[in-house]
Amino acid sequence: MAEGPKQYRPIGGEPVLRHTLRRFLDWPNTARIVVAIHQDDADLYTACGTGLAADIAVEAVIGGATRQASVLAGLEAFAGSGVTHVMIHDAVRPFVSQRLLDAVRAAHIEGERAVLPVTAVADTLKQAAPGHYSGGTVPRAGLYAAQTPQSFELDMILAGHRAAAAAGQGEFTDDAAIAEWQEVPVKLIEGDRDNIKLTIRRDIELADERMRGDMLADIRTGNGYDVHQLVEGDGVTLCGVVIPHSQRLKGHSDADVALHALTDALLATCGAGDIGDHFPPSDPQWRGAASRIFLQHAARIVRDHGGTVMNADVTIIAEAPKIGPHRESMRKMLAEMLEIDLERCSVKATTNETIGFVGRGEGIAAIATATVAYGKVTK
Repeated sequence: MAEGPKQYRPIGGEPVLRHTLRRFLDWPNTARIVVAIHQDDADLYTACGTGLAADIAVEAVIGGATRQASVLAGLEAFAGSGVTHVMIHDAVRPFVSQRLLDAVRAAHIEGERAVLPVTAVADTLKQAAPGHYSGGTVPRAGLYAAQTPQSFELDMILAGHRAAAAAGQGEFTDDAAIAEWQEVPVKLIEGDRDNIKLTIRRDIELADERMRGDMLADIRTGNGYDVHQLVEGDGVTLCGVVIPHSQRLKGHSDADVALHALTDALLATCGAGDIGDHFPPSDPQWRGAASRIFLQHAARIVRDHGGTVMNADVTIIAEAPKIGPHRESMRKMLAEMLEIDLERCSVKATTNETIGFVGRGEGIAAIATATVAYGKVTK
């Protein structure tokens, strides 16, 4: 593999930076791109951008001696341009997704001035003691790893960088730290574990294998089944949708049999037990709880294990009420709760042909299947 700056090393036959640029050029909300480069890398940068078809302006500025100085040079290129918000991204994070970009933008639309995508620290952390021995375990609760793009109101972050430079404060390791230094609240949003930073040689090698498709996808499927008794009432909740009915489902929570089955299906993909392990019916805090809490908890566990939910399929087995009129609302609820596209959510219904407890109208059952991609495994 060719040596040199990481952002110009090839992965999948193209420089890392070219892959990164393409991610932003393909995002419909990108208006302008400025790349801070080293003064000796002009030829490498030019070769990297050659042939990239885009209607978006992409320009290079000469960076500084540190990351912080380079970011300031990039921000100065936007001064007076009418741009209101800017995303600051590491060139060596070529796997940033449009979904993450959309999530960052959405936080600004909701009124946040500074947005930072993060992932929860999953590894046990150790404090080093003299002699390179362990000096103790650092509690990881509430600890997160910062990612990029970090996004800000342009005027605020530019003023912060200028003030830091004027004050000789040059040791900030990311741009959110400068916002914090200015006492600007930084909104944390969930990052993406696939949005890795290519730091060491092995990172480049693995990214190259990933881009070339020289790895097998780690796709896992989980199944779930649940059933709840019908009793006298005024409605049932299925897939988070309340359906008026002469009966209700009996259970410790809202008894949403469909979401319970799907929760178990998701947990099965990473060996995380079942819904009863996480939300025991003996615990009074879950009495009457909305089952979307359980499903979203399972989805977070999947993401913390490096998984991406690819598909959710639920089959509801009931004589009544009729599911058809509510199917699309149910699919939309699943897509919202799992944060996936609507086309990846399926809801089907069938009767039990008057056979058994379901057929006699004594209960409702659900079968669910979840498909989750857990990164890659080598051949």
